[in-house]
Amino acid sequence: MRARHLLLLLGVALLTACGKEALAPAPSSPAAGGAEPLRVLATSDLKDLEPLAAQIEKATGVPVKFRFGGTMESTQAVLEGRADADAAWFANAKYLLSDAAGQGRVKVQEKIMLSPIAVGVSESDAAKFGWNRPDAKLSWADIARAARDGKLQYALANPATSNQGFMSLLGVVAAAGGKGEALAASDVDRGAIADFLKGYKIVGDNSTYLAEQFTKQQGTRANAFINYESWLLSLNASGRLREKLHLIYPHEGVSTADYPLMLLNDARRADYLKVVEYLKGDSAQLWLARQTLRRPIRPELARQVEDLLPARGMQVELPFSPDRQLADGLIDAYLNEFRKPIASTFVLDTSGSMQGQRREQLVEALHYIAGSDVSLTGRIAKLTNREKLWFMTFSGRVRPPQLFEVPAGSRPAKGVLPQSDTEAKQAKLREVRDAADALHMDGGTALFDAVYEGLTHMLAERKRQPGYQYSVVAFTDGKNTAGRSLEAFKRDYEQLPEDVRGIPVFMVMFGNASEDELKSVVELTGGKVFDARKTPLYQVFKDIRAYQ
Repeated sequence: MRARHLLLLLGVALLTACGKEALAPAPSSPAAGGAEPLRVLATSDLKDLEPLAAQIEKATGVPVKFRFGGTMESTQAVLEGRADADAAWFANAKYLLSDAAGQGRVKVQEKIMLSPIAVGVSESDAAKFGWNRPDAKLSWADIARAARDGKLQYALANPATSNQGFMSLLGVVAAAGGKGEALAASDVDRGAIADFLKGYKIVGDNSTYLAEQFTKQQGTRANAFINYESWLLSLNASGRLREKLHLIYPHEGVSTADYPLMLLNDARRADYLKVVEYLKGDSAQLWLARQTLRRPIRPELARQVEDLLPARGMQVELPFSPDRQLADGLIDAYLNEFRKPIASTFVLDTSGSMQGQRREQLVEALHYIAGSDVSLTGRIAKLTNREKLWFMTFSGRVRPPQLFEVPAGSRPAKGVLPQSDTEAKQAKLREVRDAADALHMDGGTALFDAVYEGLTHMLAERKRQPGYQYSVVAFTDGKNTAGRSLEAFKRDYEQLPEDVRGIPVFMVMFGNASEDELKSVVELTGGKVFDARKTPLYQVFKDIRAYQ
């Protein structure tokens, strides 16, 4: 069957509307030998390629300087001419090349390696359900039914922020619609989406975080991980899993990352071509396959590493419709209707040190999640339908939580056409903004008391209403000066019911907050630290939302 290219609708329809998040500036100093480095803006999933820089320079004489960023902000930076890089290296180029601005920015591109999306299922469950038989031929529809029936509980990158998450959801939609490239927003089978998302247990925005959480919770909270093949094979080889994963490639098609290296600065074309020639050569291709488990772009080299890569790995490329409303509506429906609704407590530092600019930053960020930003990043950060949010402020003591409950919106009978905010939702968002404006800063910092009370509050709410996805998000600019110490917090946390492990704590630090102490909290609670000292706090909010 002829392989068909997949138009990545997330990029086509929405990336041109993204906000202008800033990327860290690239170093401008020349390399040690005096030659100006080829500056490469790469997505964060390619950090495992950093050792290649020294190999490339040794082989070609061209020094290479990598800089890593998220897919959305990196793509938008290239589209708007703000990349400050000579080349870009992403999982795919369709984000860029389906847009006229991207076609103008990218002078030439060369695909370097391949990795298809796969469903990795714990081997014992794959055997129990007969999914590991040689004649097993599973489809995306089978995957959705298994999730509906409780057989499949999986980890997956957020479909609203990541390529692999979005394309997995599109696979389910394509299989249920049966129209392939002709599928429109009005044709989407809403039941298939709901079935698939019933198995969604571990949410995150990056594969490293998801791998850590899946490793901790395999066999208890999840038995499957949907990601690029290379990530799943690397996990299998790591020895960290309780049991290895059996990889399933849905037979009607998958999306494959082809990792193009794209020239942005035509003045560096000669150096770019030297680097590409090296990367597509035998030595680099085999290194990439053996070290990162991504497939060589050249078939004759792929045969040399067949012992490392599953023989069933390369499948038909999943076709899909270029209907803009399909992408727009699917993400909107995921955020506001189909995913398990969010319930979170924002633990807000209102100590005296927060007065002034830090207070302004916090208020601005709270306005951002309750605002009217219609860009993709704004929509991700924004409070969604059915969401429950509590503000729990603290200084030297912790104050009672203040609830904001966003009402549900209307649901179309068919399809996934985008919906506008109701008047009731707009009124609730105004309440959140008003509460942010009323924040008063004074007193000390009882950080660990506040985080502990946020967790016990979420435990009580989850017992009362288990149908939500719970988390605690804590913001602080200083060290703990009142109440529990870190050691006391750890002791008290260990005494909480075991199911507290399902409530992650995300810590946001700025000012003089102790990074080591915050990291200790998230290591214990399964969350993540976000650094707002160099990144605007409103952007940090967007990043946090991708983990909820």
